[in-house]
Amino acid sequence: MKLLASEYRHWRNKSITLLGMSGVGKTRLSHLLRRAHWFHYSGDYRIGTRYLDEPILDNIKRQVMHIEFLRDLLRSDSISIVNNLSVDNLQPVSSFLGKLGDPEKGGLSLKEFKRRQRLHHDGEVNAMRDVPDFIRKAHEIYGFDHVVNDAGGSVCELDDPGVMELLAEHSLIIYIKATDRDERELIQRAEESPKPLYYREDFLDRELEVYLRENNLRYVAQIDPDQFVRWMFPRLFRDRLPRYEALADQYGYTITTDELAQVHSEDQFNALIEKALERQTF
Repeated sequence: MKLLASEYRHWRNKSITLLGMSGVGKTRLSHLLRRAHWFHYSGDYRIGTRYLDEPILDNIKRQVMHIEFLRDLLRSDSISIVNNLSVDNLQPVSSFLGKLGDPEKGGLSLKEFKRRQRLHHDGEVNAMRDVPDFIRKAHEIYGFDHVVNDAGGSVCELDDPGVMELLAEHSLIIYIKATDRDERELIQRAEESPKPLYYREDFLDRELEVYLRENNLRYVAQIDPDQFVRWMFPRLFRDRLPRYEALADQYGYTITTDELAQVHSEDQFNALIEKALERQTF
């Protein structure tokens, strides 16, 4: 979808897809627009509630079964476990993805890690394919005029042109590009609080080989899970940058984290989008 600034201004039912690394401000902006009565479609929430709900619960139950008291209650249906996922609490999805490495430190085997990565990949593809239907629901069922698709940070990794073509057909693609300062801050934040991440399998295999060699490790089970994420994040960040930029060049428009930081209202957001449309010719 390519628009003139004037076309965007008079677009009666706006639909925006936000792209960018986790932490650049997609969800903050989505919350701001939600308060202005936009429908907030969270890709990660859809993944967790529709496509990973059962695997997430199975993983929790597997951990519970190690506790004798709870195991007996679970087996007798005396207790139940629910996935208390919300748009504002996506921790169950992150916990399910997990981290690679030493099982004594909560790490996963390479086989199990890759299985969960594949499930997340498939869930993300399906969640993005659901966007047009939710745009329709937002208008017809819930009565919202506008929709913001808060896409996950790994959408650029899907390698499925059909997904991006579908999103671009039904929404305006906006890539939030981190400035050099914000890039350093995101990397620092990942070092201070390493979180589970999605990796393309070829990228994971390549970088894992380097990590094992550099650290004189023979087995994945010897890896410190948090240290591996800290080491991987800057490499993942820089590997994703050209992918995001290619998607923005082909399908949409770019704004920066500095520009987004100045947005505190729906009117300011719309003005920024018009500015982005005006400066990028097509």
